[in-house]
Amino acid sequence: MLLLTQLSTPIIVALAVIILLFLIIVSNIKIVSQAQALVVERLGAYVKTWHTGLHIKIPFIEKVAKSVTLKEQVVDFAPQPVITKDNVTMQIDTVVYFQITDPKLYAYGVDNPMSAIENLTATTLRNIIGDLELDATLTSRDLINTKMRSILDVATDPWGIKINRVELKNIIPPKEIRDAMEKQMKAERERREAILRAEGDKKSAILVAEGQKQAEILKAEAAKEALILEAEAQKEAQIKRAEGEAEAILKVQNAQAEGLRMLNEAAPTDKVIAIKSLESFEKAADGKATKIIIPSQIQSLAGLATSLSELTKEDK
Repeated sequence: MLLLTQLSTPIIVALAVIILLFLIIVSNIKIVSQAQALVVERLGAYVKTWHTGLHIKIPFIEKVAKSVTLKEQVVDFAPQPVITKDNVTMQIDTVVYFQITDPKLYAYGVDNPMSAIENLTATTLRNIIGDLELDATLTSRDLINTKMRSILDVATDPWGIKINRVELKNIIPPKEIRDAMEKQMKAERERREAILRAEGDKKSAILVAEGQKQAEILKAEAAKEALILEAEAQKEAQIKRAEGEAEAILKVQNAQAEGLRMLNEAAPTDKVIAIKSLESFEKAADGKATKIIIPSQIQSLAGLATSLSELTKEDK
């Protein structure tokens, strides 16, 4: 306090002015952070846009009219009542993803941009849903989202806003429609269950029939193999029998040939040959024939046979 009283008034005023100037200069230094922009006005008119970095404005002449964030923003709008083409009223809420691309247009393009986007979204949604029926509305989310994004993006270009995405968050039909849809879904599930059960029974019957068919085929193949084995056995038996008969005939022929050979070696007389002929004739005439033709040679030998019989009696 003593020091202040010792200082003269001009020095105090100078110090005050210096401090005031320092505060004014400091207050007019602006640092713009990343993903942010400042709209600057000079005497009420737009002059420039400040982006990331250090900036100094002219005191009392320039001012920061609006601070704008350049990040992508998300706005969730309340459900809007819309009417479909088949006169069904439902509630639909939307989510809009947007980004400010031109801070100047955003600051001067429209008053209250968020309200403008909400109203524009609601009217666009009503126009699109009005051309669709209920079933198409429930199954065409991607189509509705694409149309809305395209329309909103064009409409918000003068405001310096780019619409990146539009999503239908919820589609809420009336309670009566929801009940009818639940009944329809239940009937559809029961129908699918009946179809699956019928297909299962069909497959089961097919498998049983195929099993029976395979059994019949195996049985027929077994019977065929049995017949083949039986035929082969009969064939082998006939072959063995034929071989036995052939061997027996061969032995008889050999015996006859041996008898003839021995007979030839014994050099039989005509009388012996005649007697053998008579024996053979006796076998031929065994009483079964009704007519016998006697060769002339045998008739001429009948007397000789009688003579031999008489000679035999005399010897006795």
